[in-house]
Amino acid sequence: MIKTIQMTIDESLLEEVDSTSAELGMNRSAFIREALRQAMERFRTVELERKHATGYARRPVEPGEFDVWEAEQAWGKA
Repeated sequence: MIKTIQMTIDESLLEEVDSTSAELGMNRSAFIREALRQAMERFRTVELERKHATGYARRPVEPGEFDVWEAEQAWGKA
């Protein structure tokens, strides 16, 4: 379901949005929707990376913990 919203935006940013969306062959709304989707994906990625780092800070990798996987990392001869 698509909802219509009203938003406030700086005039210079709006000009950039309009110029870029025209260059991409998109209308303003489609461009802003895609920009918001990408921003949300970046946010989710940053949040997952933060959680990952927090987990490793709480429980660091032990020496030898991943040695069993060394053979799986063989890339062959260069």
